[in-house]
Amino acid sequence: MIAPAAIILGAGLALWLGPPLPPSLAGLKEYGAYFVLLAGAGVSLWFNRGRALVAAMSLLLAFAGYRYALGFGAESFAARAVYTAAVVLVPANVLVALLMPERGVSYHGDHRWLFIAAGEVLLVAWIAASGRSPLSGAAWQELLEHWLLRSPPAPFAGRVLFSAAFTAAVWRAWPAKGGHFAPLGVGLAGALVAFFVACEWARNEEVFGVFTTAAGAILVVAMLQESYRLAFHDELTGLPGRRALQEALAGLGPHYTVAMADVDHFKSFNDVHGHDIGDQVLKLVAARLAEVAGGGRAFRYGGEEFTVLFPRSALAQALPHLEATRASVEDYRMAVRGEGRPRDQEKGAKLRADGAPEETLSVTVSIGAAEPGGDLRTPAQVLKAADEALYRAKRGGRNRVSR
Repeated sequence: MIAPAAIILGAGLALWLGPPLPPSLAGLKEYGAYFVLLAGAGVSLWFNRGRALVAAMSLLLAFAGYRYALGFGAESFAARAVYTAAVVLVPANVLVALLMPERGVSYHGDHRWLFIAAGEVLLVAWIAASGRSPLSGAAWQELLEHWLLRSPPAPFAGRVLFSAAFTAAVWRAWPAKGGHFAPLGVGLAGALVAFFVACEWARNEEVFGVFTTAAGAILVVAMLQESYRLAFHDELTGLPGRRALQEALAGLGPHYTVAMADVDHFKSFNDVHGHDIGDQVLKLVAARLAEVAGGGRAFRYGGEEFTVLFPRSALAQALPHLEATRASVEDYRMAVRGEGRPRDQEKGAKLRADGAPEETLSVTVSIGAAEPGGDLRTPAQVLKAADEALYRAKRGGRNRVSR
């Protein structure tokens, strides 16, 4: 949420306090927006993000169309028509994209958005030619005088669509229980705010260009943040992933401890109870490992394996905290969410209070830990030693910490 606000604030400060551009750089006001919006469309294609592509292409077409229409005069019907279309169609396109499931740029070869964009461009061009082309006629001029579409500033219909699209973006960005805000949803909400500001002051070409550029920049930053989140965080458990672990290992000093944890009999949970219960087990273990004390940090290594890193603790200091975490996992009784178990917590609590039977499971973890010293000189070697200690814990009867 910080990045969109910072970009919008920066755009406003640049307009308010920034010195005017020299004549040699005056083209940046126009071509800078084209560059940023094209970059947003390119990044969305690269990352296969359909909603971001819809937003970036809508902004690009709106900016290009309005700049072209201004050539007929700022007070011309063509400029008013394109402006009204931009204020209405950009949030409408984003709203529809947000309400539909994200299926990437091309879903089974379905390029419907390209046809919709082409249709919108042709429709707007037809309307904007009213009074200048016999094919358009003059009826469109009367239509744009309707109170819903009268502009500028932004017409009432556009403001309603902006509000609806912004609400949908916040809904998509809102975190699930225990999760984080979705960067792309936050970015779409921020881009809508920036473009709304641009449209409210569209008669000032500099304001329109700067805030449209800000909207494109917000989309680019949001997609980069989304890419980072997917690469460095595990979606199921919410823990940092293996790539984040590699980054952390590369920055360690001379004293640290690495622990490897593995869920005992995890394959049996999946075979007996199904993969949904297996996922619940992984989330449970991840939540307990994330609470490890002593400065430890938990990572999802892969499958049912986790890594706990103590970047400034010797092995003797880390072992009591690992033992406490192991005991915390063992003592927790996980209620199995079967088909008949209500998802509402209050209903579930009422059933338990009434004595309704509820299946519970207990899980345990085995942990192996190691620190640098002797032949263990690099983090990779210490990690391997921790993995060997983990298997000693497994062979020793499981549900224990080994070194």
